[in-house]
Amino acid sequence: MTVVTVLHPGSMGAAVTAELVAGGHEVLWVPKERSEKTWRRAREVRATACDSLAEALSRSAVVLSVCPPQVAEDVAATVAAHAFAGVYVDVNAISPQRVQRIAEKIRPGSEVVDGAVFGPLPGEGRTARLYLAGADPAVDLVEPLFTDSSLDVCRAGKAIGSASALKMAFASYQKAARTLAGVSHALAHAHGVGDQLTAEAEIMVSAILSDPQYLPSVAARAWRWAPEMGEVADTLRAADLPTDMAEATARVLSFWEQDKDQHDLPVAQVLSQLRSGRTT
Repeated sequence: MTVVTVLHPGSMGAAVTAELVAGGHEVLWVPKERSEKTWRRAREVRATACDSLAEALSRSAVVLSVCPPQVAEDVAATVAAHAFAGVYVDVNAISPQRVQRIAEKIRPGSEVVDGAVFGPLPGEGRTARLYLAGADPAVDLVEPLFTDSSLDVCRAGKAIGSASALKMAFASYQKAARTLAGVSHALAHAHGVGDQLTAEAEIMVSAILSDPQYLPSVAARAWRWAPEMGEVADTLRAADLPTDMAEATARVLSFWEQDKDQHDLPVAQVLSQLRSGRTT
């Protein structure tokens, strides 16, 4: 059995706690200044309450930080102030730069593991993936905690920030795509063509993120897609809808304007042009 402190049992933290407890591990949490909802979740997943963070840390070999991204550094700083000497696992949806700053706060007392969860809340028939990055001894301690659980552990490399970079890359598409869908449907409904939009979407090719080989064809058409997105922005504006994403898409497409009709470019070259930000 390994003793783990989870900070804090929100929806994801409670789901992860349940998996740990089911695996025979003791999970500690600190109720101080937590909401009634957090108390209820902690009780339901059989987490053990501690009177103070100092007590929890003194008993734990591993700390899992599962909190809103905007407070991830504050949580890490609080743990660092107690000179925690175990493994600190940050599984928040934060940038590689932020998790690297957290590693600097925590060290040299603790070893840091960069983590990222993909998929639904684990448990009750649902499985998710937990990506871990960091030094092998630290990852080797964390990985067995989830043996035979609903969290499948995957290694993202040894560099702190690798797992978070993967999460940010995926979220940049996943969250934006869903937001764009909302804007698209709002525009279609404003013009009375919502059902037709849904029908067109049903016959679309859906493997967009999983097939980067199609990106050169996007770059080759960017010279005419960018002006089209300008027209989209005008249409959205007239319907009193946000234009930001359409305008941003037009700006990104402008990075590929020099690739007009060049459908056979290597994918690596197309991607590098986005990083360079060249527009001519």
